[in-house]
Amino acid sequence: MKYEHDQNPPQKQLEDQKRGEALRQILVNRYYGNFRPGGRRDSLTSFSNGPVSAGGPGKTQAGGGGGSGALSRGEMSLAEVQCHLDKEGASDLVIDLIMNTTSDRVFHESILLANALLEGGNTTIQRSFYCRLTEDKKSETFFRVFYDRMKLAQQEIKATVTVNTSDLGNKKKDDDNLDRDMPLRKKAKDAAVVVTEEVREQLLEASSATKKAYNSYRREADPEEHFASTDGHPSGGDKSQGDGEMSFVITIMGPILRFLQLLCENHNRDLQNFLRCQNNKNNYNLVCETLQFLDCICGSTTGGLGLLGLYINEKNVRLIVQTVESLTEYCQGPCHENQNCIATHESNGIDIIIALILNDINPLGKKRIDLVLKLKNNASKLLLAIMESRHDSENAERILYNMRPKELVEVIKKAYMQGEVEFEDPEEEEENGEEHAASPRNVGHNIYILAHQLARHNKELQAMLKPGGANGEGDEALEFYAKHTAQIEIVRQDRTMEEIVFPVPNICEFLTSESKLRVYYTTERDEQGSKINDFFLRAEDLFNEMNWQKKLRAQPVLYWCSRNMSFWSNISFNLAVLMNLLVAFFYPLEGVRGGTLEPHLSALLWMGMFVSLAIVIALPQPHGIRALIASTILRLIFSVGLEPTLFLLGAFNVCNKIIFLMSFVGNRGTFTRGYKAMILDMEFLYHLLYLIICSLGVFVHVFFYSLLLFDLVYREETLLNVIKSVTRNGRSIVLTAVLALILVYLFSIVGYIFFKDDFILEVDKIPNATVEAGASMAGEFLSAGVCRTDSGENCSTEVIVDALTTEVSEDDSEDKERTCDSLLMCIVTVLSHGLRSGGGVGDVLRKPSKEEPLFAARVIYDLLFFFMVIIIVLNLIFGVIIDTFADLRSEKQKKEEVLKTTCFICGLERDKFDNKTVTFEEHIKEEHNMWHYLYFIVLVKVKDSTEYTGPESYVAEMIKEHNLDWFPRMRAMSLVSSDAEGEQNEIRNLQEKLESTMKLVANLSGQLTELKEQMTEQRKQKQRIGLLGHPPHMNVNPQQPA
Repeated sequence: MKYEHDQNPPQKQLEDQKRGEALRQILVNRYYGNFRPGGRRDSLTSFSNGPVSAGGPGKTQAGGGGGSGALSRGEMSLAEVQCHLDKEGASDLVIDLIMNTTSDRVFHESILLANALLEGGNTTIQRSFYCRLTEDKKSETFFRVFYDRMKLAQQEIKATVTVNTSDLGNKKKDDDNLDRDMPLRKKAKDAAVVVTEEVREQLLEASSATKKAYNSYRREADPEEHFASTDGHPSGGDKSQGDGEMSFVITIMGPILRFLQLLCENHNRDLQNFLRCQNNKNNYNLVCETLQFLDCICGSTTGGLGLLGLYINEKNVRLIVQTVESLTEYCQGPCHENQNCIATHESNGIDIIIALILNDINPLGKKRIDLVLKLKNNASKLLLAIMESRHDSENAERILYNMRPKELVEVIKKAYMQGEVEFEDPEEEEENGEEHAASPRNVGHNIYILAHQLARHNKELQAMLKPGGANGEGDEALEFYAKHTAQIEIVRQDRTMEEIVFPVPNICEFLTSESKLRVYYTTERDEQGSKINDFFLRAEDLFNEMNWQKKLRAQPVLYWCSRNMSFWSNISFNLAVLMNLLVAFFYPLEGVRGGTLEPHLSALLWMGMFVSLAIVIALPQPHGIRALIASTILRLIFSVGLEPTLFLLGAFNVCNKIIFLMSFVGNRGTFTRGYKAMILDMEFLYHLLYLIICSLGVFVHVFFYSLLLFDLVYREETLLNVIKSVTRNGRSIVLTAVLALILVYLFSIVGYIFFKDDFILEVDKIPNATVEAGASMAGEFLSAGVCRTDSGENCSTEVIVDALTTEVSEDDSEDKERTCDSLLMCIVTVLSHGLRSGGGVGDVLRKPSKEEPLFAARVIYDLLFFFMVIIIVLNLIFGVIIDTFADLRSEKQKKEEVLKTTCFICGLERDKFDNKTVTFEEHIKEEHNMWHYLYFIVLVKVKDSTEYTGPESYVAEMIKEHNLDWFPRMRAMSLVSSDAEGEQNEIRNLQEKLESTMKLVANLSGQLTELKEQMTEQRKQKQRIGLLGHPPHMNVNPQQPA
């Protein structure tokens, strides 16, 4: 029979298939690296160095090398290679192959090629697929292929699931025997595997290719027989399933689901909706089919819900994970239609997902806990995706319908405890790359966030998530997750507000409290009164600082120094004050030597030093440290002298300042930003100058220590404001001073012209010792004269007395000097004495007599100088300084008031939260915590873009564009909800009033009806009585009394 079937047409077809397969393999290997037989490629990013040919398949097959102008593969990124292939028609090729191929192998490889094209969520390729499927109206055929594959896989699972469950019992019985034989067999088995691995792979590939080729021929020859065998047990299936392996019909679902996931990657809304509804005559809802497939593979269609461990094993768990990931990608963005489609589907899909989170999934959980954790992690993400960005509670209530809150909290606590055990083994911790994405604590954290979102709709769960129960371990878990969970509010493009709950990235723990305080107090407000703009600009620097602090932990010495930066700063300042006190009291130091104390005083000093040392060691308090330093310095002064003590203190201050600079660099990461940034960092330059002055004080002169006291200005904001009061409006002060100089110049000219003789100032000359000595010698020489009187006195005494009198008068005249003989001297005199005298320049000039002709002009001159220069100009300068200081003080008070009474993020004031459900303190701590927004920005930076949720994608795009519209301004969800609640209460009250009024009206209407009926009845009775009793008097007036 075989030789009969292998005639020319089928044989030719098989050869064509082989040639096409070989060509496809060459192309794929050239573009994407090596493929394993029957598996996916080794790496998406490791490319070979061969050039990419711009030609078609013929060129690549001919030589494998392109022309000289071809771009090297090493120079192209993955996205560029994907787009290049798309331009060459790879997307169209994939679509055609998927729709038309009859070979399972070709279909499988086509799906893998499609996945390679879409890897990373390439939007260009997604658009290419979408346009081709919508424009050519081929989407019905295309999606029917996947729909049929899913149905076949479900039928295959239903047909084989009983075999898998029955095998568990047999395996359990044989476990003991296997365990006994394992040590003996393992060595021989490993050796055999090493030897025959390559040969075995080649044999498997050959047998697989032969089987597929024969199946494809059988399918063409007799399609009905082929599909009948597929629905039952495919060829070779029994043997593989006996070992727990899945058939090709089921395993192909992995690449298919990955393909559907990649189509929706980056929250492509068009393709998300397209998978659900193609607007064709026959629509294929692949979203529902994927959920149905999950329901089927987890065994719920056989009535085994809750016994997931019997259906989930090491062979199919990766396929289940892929199914859950695909469902998650269908929903995120959010795509509300797909969310509703999954949540309201008639199958047990939602219950299966809940069971995946709550159940232990044994025996797989005991063998491969990593796979179970990954499954739970993805299941929790799927439930979060189903509730993402929804303002109603329908989906949350559907999830809570079959979920017991206590079980969910227990799962969270259990995951935390598993994480504690894992942290005790650091080697395993380091082996996990990607920041332990599926570690027990991270999985527990995701489940905690899910519980946090569900708790809004369930008060019992909300109460359970609050720490304070009887179980201390559980409280520890809940406190840990609550501490590492943050929430913010963002504004969407349609201006609706949304609350986001997210895990705080681990790197955020490295943000120092000094940086937090610096940002909190120095962030500037913009024109709208918001601090968001400046805060957002600082986010990048803060993120870099976190990275630097993380690196700093690997350097223990530098980290220890930087952690105590404020301590080193305090030591430097205290040392500077102490050294200046010693210099002030004891300079010059040459005369101060180390004295000797009396024995009892010396012993007392030693005792004080040791007692303070013991106190510092036992109870390290600032006062004890100061006492130790004081006693030690006193001991040094009396032991070695003051000058060596000052030298030691100065040297210690230099060393301390070097440590401080190390800690400063350690905290800021100054050197990592480059030398230019270091030079422009004024704070770093200030501390460097401080270190230079310390060194000058040690090695040049102790008077340099006096400059260190200016550090007090740097440390105290009040003194900084004093300096700023002069420097802030420096231009105004300088211009006013220039005006004063001009006026002084003019007054000097007038004085030089008219009042030159009035500029006579008293001076105190320094006595000249040489002149005095010469004068005494001259006196002695004169007194030794020949002429003497009869009484024995010198005959020239009178002459000498006259000479001395003349000298005294000359000295008196010499105590006064003319200071306006030149214009320059006039200017100097007016500037120096005029500005410093309270009454102006007139206080130091000669007092004129009223008889003098220029007396009136002199009075006017003095008064003009006093009013124009002393009163107006100088007070203008003082006024500018005082007003600036007052402005700075009011600005500081206003800034403090704003920090206390205004939300940093939204700018709402404290009074807006009066009589509301949320207080202002709760609002700034929980709803609009400024650091939570920083943590979210960091999360967006460190998270893989393909793992973004819908809100994270939106915020990442806004950050990329430097658009701050996602921050809430003058808005808060709690105020909106409380206002809405107020309106609802008013409407409810109005409805109640309306209902009561309607009831009252109904009662009144009923009473009126009864009254009407009674009156009608009475009238009828009267008419009846009248007819019977008074027949002849029919026309009697009824009003007339009887």
